[in-house]
Amino acid sequence: MIKKISQKFWNWVLGIKIVEEKILEAVEETKKRSKRVKEEVCDVVKAVKEVGKQLKDIPDAAKGKARKGRKSKK
Repeated sequence: MIKKISQKFWNWVLGIKIVEEKILEAVEETKKRSKRVKEEVCDVVKAVKEVGKQLKDIPDAAKGKARKGRKSKK
């Protein structure tokens, strides 16, 4: 009887360790993914800023003004 109780206790203790390890693995994976998402968001923000800058050129183009920036090599 005592052997069964002690065996159940150790199984319970080992089960807790396994759960803790799984939680730690999940936390690490979440940190990696959140870092990667942050990098992608920064890229998107840069791209949106560039689009905003280019949108300012549309009214000038509609008025028929020359294009600003580098000259075409053609």
